[in-house]
Amino acid sequence: MRSLLVIHDRAPAAERPLAPSAQARPESTLRSHGYFVFGTSSKDQAAHLIRDADAAIMQLPIHSIHAWGDRLLQFKALPLLWWCDEEAAAQSLEACEDDIPIDGLLTPSMTGSEIHWALHIGAKQFMERRQWLSEREQLLGRIEERKWIDIAKKILCEIKNVTESEAYDILRKQAMNERKRMVDVATSIVKVHQLLQENKERGTRRR
Repeated sequence: MRSLLVIHDRAPAAERPLAPSAQARPESTLRSHGYFVFGTSSKDQAAHLIRDADAAIMQLPIHSIHAWGDRLLQFKALPLLWWCDEEAAAQSLEACEDDIPIDGLLTPSMTGSEIHWALHIGAKQFMERRQWLSEREQLLGRIEERKWIDIAKKILCEIKNVTESEAYDILRKQAMNERKRMVDVATSIVKVHQLLQENKERGTRRR
């Protein structure tokens, strides 16, 4: 991990509670330890620079990291680390309990070895976080599929006067015959049933 993208806050220096010297900027510190560093406060420019970055370093107050992280994720998934200097920390006191998607922390006082290990551990944390998010997304997807299948079974039970087990077999056989997933067949049945119910209600109102 050698190429790093540093993200700065857009706030003008006059509006910031503290004014760090140029030596305290992440670019200066990271370059002095042999890293190739890009810095920007522009989201459009970040979208271009991120292509060559191995990690993003956020020199931001905690409450700004969510929006930046979501933005960067649209272009590339990579480790996000917080540059916790005096300014960023002072602007983040009220966000200590927030759930922030960062994979590690860097400070201006770190040595080259400490930065190396912080980035290494951050990369591992990033992989674990991505794995957890992927598993969570798959689980939510299965729950959503189960919901559609359960609703379709109830509709079939009502219309065809069959048991839930028989309704499940009907769904499974129809999915096999149509070479579709069961959830797709179930979704179609639910939507058609809802449409028929809506048309029936409209017809009743017109009488």
